[in-house]
Amino acid sequence: MNQRPITVDIFPAAKVIASDGVTKGDTLSFADELVMDDVFRIDADATLVPLNLVTENNALRRADAAGNIVHLDSCLTLMAPEGDTHEALILVEVEDDSVAEIFLLPLGELRPAVDYRLVGLARHTATRRFAEAASGSFGRGTRITMHDGHMRPIETLAAGDMVLTRDAGKQPIRHIGQATMRASGSFAPVVITKGALHNDADLVVRPDHRLFIYQRQDHFGAGRAEVLIKARHLVDHKTVLRRRGGFVDYFQLIFDEHHIIYAEGIAAESHLISAQTRHGLPPGISSPDHAHRPHLDYEVKNSLIPPRQAVSLLRKASTR
Repeated sequence: MNQRPITVDIFPAAKVIASDGVTKGDTLSFADELVMDDVFRIDADATLVPLNLVTENNALRRADAAGNIVHLDSCLTLMAPEGDTHEALILVEVEDDSVAEIFLLPLGELRPAVDYRLVGLARHTATRRFAEAASGSFGRGTRITMHDGHMRPIETLAAGDMVLTRDAGKQPIRHIGQATMRASGSFAPVVITKGALHNDADLVVRPDHRLFIYQRQDHFGAGRAEVLIKARHLVDHKTVLRRRGGFVDYFQLIFDEHHIIYAEGIAAESHLISAQTRHGLPPGISSPDHAHRPHLDYEVKNSLIPPRQAVSLLRKASTR
């Protein structure tokens, strides 16, 4: 079974301390041990840390050698001193039926050395919110190539519109998902600037959205010409950037199967329905997991990606 890794940016619970309230002095814990109106502060020296996960038998596991189960415990609502509210997920890693680690996954910008009051706690929304975090998405304004070769902004599309796919010709859109997120943490988009990969305009995508690229030369040593690569691995801070601040509108194109489509002229994946993402579908929209497709085997392993060189190598390797 194909396991699609997903990377989320987390704070270890050891870096999140109750600064006031019943649990003052304790580190962040799971829902059963939290007390409403307690105040939490992220250590001043804390930074977001990537956590790699895979789905196996409808459960999340760490993608590293430990392979421990990771549970989605709850969704917190935290209030900043200015009165703004932010959501964050609590993830609990289990080893031998005991808690190994606890993580805080911000769904917005949580700043170190700032006090946040716990004003909401929900268990039933954690799975849905994580599914949204796991979804590959295009930013508003992204132009999608239609079946007739014309390009249209993604926000103007509707279910039933025919889109050009690389593997199956023209295919109808089944559903379009949309979510507005704070452009920070795991939700801060990657911007592939005009021309970086022969694109005619900037392409804005979620960091884990995968692009499909044909190499005339195998610069990555992948053993094949065709590769899938996550947008986050192309960031060189020059031609491919992370855009943080404000909000971003994300759209997901859902077809009956997982396809490679064209966004701003770049081949990229459509939304993949899997155990990770199915719970993010809106009410009334149901779908079995998408069947395995050959292109899903083409993802480049992290170890093959040369830091800060990937985009220049791919631009050269895919020169028309």
